[in-house]
Amino acid sequence: MKIVFAPDSFKGTLSADRICELLEEKAKLIFPGCETIGIPVSDGGEGATDVVVSATKGTFCEVTARGPLGEPVCAKYGIFRENHAMIEMAAASGLPLVPRDKLDIRHASTYGTGEMIVDALNQGIRKFCIAIGGSATNDGGIGCAAALGVKFLDEKGEELESLPVNLHKIASIDMSGLHPQVKESEFVVMCDVTNPLLGETGATYIFGPQKGADEEDKKFLEAGMENYAKVLEKTFGKDIASVPGAGAAGGLGAGLMAFVNARLNRGIETILDILNFDQVIEGANLVVTGEGMMDYQSVYGKVPFGVGSAAKKQNIPCVAIVGGMGRDAADIYEYGVDSIITTINGAMPIEKALENAEELFSNAAERLFRMVRVGMQIRK
Repeated sequence: MKIVFAPDSFKGTLSADRICELLEEKAKLIFPGCETIGIPVSDGGEGATDVVVSATKGTFCEVTARGPLGEPVCAKYGIFRENHAMIEMAAASGLPLVPRDKLDIRHASTYGTGEMIVDALNQGIRKFCIAIGGSATNDGGIGCAAALGVKFLDEKGEELESLPVNLHKIASIDMSGLHPQVKESEFVVMCDVTNPLLGETGATYIFGPQKGADEEDKKFLEAGMENYAKVLEKTFGKDIASVPGAGAAGGLGAGLMAFVNARLNRGIETILDILNFDQVIEGANLVVTGEGMMDYQSVYGKVPFGVGSAAKKQNIPCVAIVGGMGRDAADIYEYGVDSIITTINGAMPIEKALENAEELFSNAAERLFRMVRVGMQIRK
């Protein structure tokens, strides 16, 4: 019997590695001698670099980069398969890097993300996977582009500082200084939102408030983005602003599509492809996945969605162990997850559940495998 474990972490309580260990322990208790494979998975958000480096036996690199407001930060990215890099923009330009009382959306920049890319390019990396969730920025990616050598000019041809406060002043873009290795490289952007750059569902109006934008900021930045979008279209000859995902990470999606010719892809699909997941689960009798909270969002590119979909293609039963279930959690049944088991085994305060997360998970894992054994006996 072959069982594959492919969970996401339970944020703040259990790592995906520890979950795999607990699943293996209970699987072998109920099915002595079974073959188990544990493969921690990420949806391309926080923790993607750790997952990829661990699974591929890659290495970590550290670079001192500019944080969102220009302060130096130690940003980590991963190198795998010799010439591939996994970069999380949040490592240099993420919201957690800025204290809540210091948020300044008009001046927050993705420059540090560009510095991470430059560092990898200088090391010979030519294939990039860039996770763009969790940003503190709304600069349309001009900071990142500036780090790569792009210049943004005003009507007089003078260079502007690459900050959101100057978006409305951009009249032209000088690409002549772009890092020469960019044209030799491939960029995949892991993006799970479909927001365009502009409008009520765009970068500024949807994501700006969580980054500190008030009503005046939103109007100011949206006007800047509208100008920037026109200059992008004039420069590159295409309407990048309207592409689904262009508004991701404060418009970094648009910037990466424009300046490094990146293609956008779902994070979970990119991660599973890197992990060769389809090959890993070949011949499996059962796949076990999971996440901290399963709800209506789970079918929009979360780990159980990707894992369940892959298992469904090979007609492999798949079950999920989750910390809790929210609205429309059962929607996941359409995507290859056949059953959901919660770790909570009685009425309890959330604090108690978090404090006892490992014990509760272990108990749920045993319940799951006992139920699977019953099903096998019934089938006989």
